[in-house]
Amino acid sequence: MEHGGGDATAMWPGAIPTLADVYRARGVVRGHLEPTPLLEPPALADRLGCRVFVKCENLQPTGAFKVRGGLYLMSRLSDEERARGVVAASTGNHGQSIALAAQMYGAKATIFVPEHANTLKVAAMERFGATVIHEGVDFEESFAAAREYAQREDIHFVHSANEPDLIAGVGTATLEIMEREPDLDAIFVPIGGGSGLCAACIVGKAINPSLKVYGVQAEGAPAAHDSWRQRQLVAHGAAQTFAEGIATRVAYELPARILWDSVDEIVLVSDADLRRSILTLLETTRMLAEGAGAAGLAGVYRRRETLRNKKVAIVLSGGNLTLETLAQALGEERAW
Repeated sequence: MEHGGGDATAMWPGAIPTLADVYRARGVVRGHLEPTPLLEPPALADRLGCRVFVKCENLQPTGAFKVRGGLYLMSRLSDEERARGVVAASTGNHGQSIALAAQMYGAKATIFVPEHANTLKVAAMERFGATVIHEGVDFEESFAAAREYAQREDIHFVHSANEPDLIAGVGTATLEIMEREPDLDAIFVPIGGGSGLCAACIVGKAINPSLKVYGVQAEGAPAAHDSWRQRQLVAHGAAQTFAEGIATRVAYELPARILWDSVDEIVLVSDADLRRSILTLLETTRMLAEGAGAAGLAGVYRRRETLRNKKVAIVLSGGNLTLETLAQALGEERAW
């Protein structure tokens, strides 16, 4: 889950995606992707004291949920826009989404990534036919370079947070969850830029108004959390977390407008919590999660006392974990 630049005072002036938009997106998404499994692992329920459903977005062709949004957005571009190509900035999963969607729709994609981006994600982008440009020490610097490139070359820039079509597209994951388990008590979704969490609020609460929706963010990168608490856009100087998918240091206008009045809580978790969650998911579900992908479980664990005997879903949003990061988790932590 990544993000894109915004200023600290502006508010989103455009349309907010609705449940109807998500249903329209599903017509496109299901033409390309099968629904991902929703597991209910007994071993995970034993550890948490509640029924837990795991939405396995790590099994997408890109290894992450964002591909849903990329496909829908690409379908909405004009032939002329696709012919000129698209450009995006990403730490990995948004870039993979745009790269694969561009390949499927016959467009050229250029993706700017930080200098030390996840090598698995970079290789996947290139495999999908994208041109990858390493520029900047972190996402925000890559974002600035990508936006300048798009303006100079007159190419459509795909913002990873302020894009209603991306939110509608990724909302199809929550739609699949709610159609299977409409009486859920709570859903926990990782948040970086916020597209996945916004979608969960829009879809989940429209179908079940009593549903509690929780975002989960890293303590070292709390921009969305702080924005939600303060009800104003915030920007921090750095993002300190190994989980690049939620390494946000800026809050964005469209997600803020949606989340300030819809999300029930944004829970902060430590990097140690994220590593423990990676190991716990691997042990109880046999599913591999990257740091951001495991954040939902870390949030449930933090709130487990209030969730006892409830029905809870977590979005395993991505599984693009390097062996080096897995080895570090195995060397430093134990499962929950």
